[in-house]
Amino acid sequence: MKNLRALMMLLIAAAAGLTAVVFASRWMMAQNSGNTTKVVVATADIDLGQRVSPEFVKAIDWPSGSVPPGAFHDVGKVDGRVLKQTAMRGEPILEAKLSAQGSTGGLSAVIDPGKRAITVRVNDVIGVAGFALPGNYVDIIVNTQKDSNTQNTQSDQKISKIVLEHILVLAVAQEAARDETKPKVVDAVTLQVTPEQAEKIDLARSIGTLSLVLRNQVDPQDPNTAGATRATLLKLPQPPAPAPAHPSPVKVAVHHAAAPRDCVHVIDGASNTQECF
Repeated sequence: MKNLRALMMLLIAAAAGLTAVVFASRWMMAQNSGNTTKVVVATADIDLGQRVSPEFVKAIDWPSGSVPPGAFHDVGKVDGRVLKQTAMRGEPILEAKLSAQGSTGGLSAVIDPGKRAITVRVNDVIGVAGFALPGNYVDIIVNTQKDSNTQNTQSDQKISKIVLEHILVLAVAQEAARDETKPKVVDAVTLQVTPEQAEKIDLARSIGTLSLVLRNQVDPQDPNTAGATRATLLKLPQPPAPAPAHPSPVKVAVHHAAAPRDCVHVIDGASNTQECF
C-alpha cells in the first residue's frame, strides 16, 4: 500500500514538473517573439567596392538580444555607402564593413586611410602560382646587386633580401573580390602600402627583380633577415679579412750641430788671423 502511494505521488510530481516546463517554454517563446528589432541585411551578394543601393538591402526582424555591433536599423542610413568587405546574402550590413561617408566606390574606396595602392607586375612564379588572392598578405623579396667597392666578381655581389613584410593584397588583375579560394594566375597584383613602402617598391623594381612570398594571415612575426648571397647559399668559406694597414713611420730630419773644432791664432807681422782644424 505504501509503495503504491509513493508511486502515485511520484507520478503526480512528474506531471506537475512537465506542466511547468511546457508553460515556461511557451512563455519564453512569447517573450522572444515580441522582443525584436529591425536590422538591415543584404538581399544579394554585394562585392567589395560596390555602392549599396536600396534594391540590395532590406530591414528584417532580428532578436534584440543578438543584434551585432554596428548594425543599421534604417535602410536609408546605408544608401550610397560603399562596401570595403564583401557582404553575403542575409548578412547584416555593419559600419565596420563600409567605407567612409563620401567614398565614390571602386578600389580607391577600400584603401585604408593613410595607405596607398601600388601595382606590381608578376608571373606564375612571382605571383605565388596564383595563390596570392585579395585579402591575403605577402612579403616582398628583391634580387639585386650589393653596393660594394671590393674587387669581387658580380656573381659574388648578388643578394636576395626581404624588403617589405605583411603587405595586404588588394586586387589581382582587375578583381578585388575576397570570397574566392581558387588560385588565379594573373599578370599584375595590387598591394596596399604606406607611402614609404610605395617608394621602396618603386626603387626595388628598378634595381632588381621582385618576388612575392605568401604568408599566414594571422602571423605577426616580422623576422629581420640578413639576406641570401652566393656565399651564404653555397656555404662558401669566407675570405680572410685583410690585415689592417699600419701607418708608415714618419721620418724626421735631425740636424746635428757641428762638432767643435780646434782653432789657433796666427800672428804674422801686423796681421792677426784664426785658423781652425
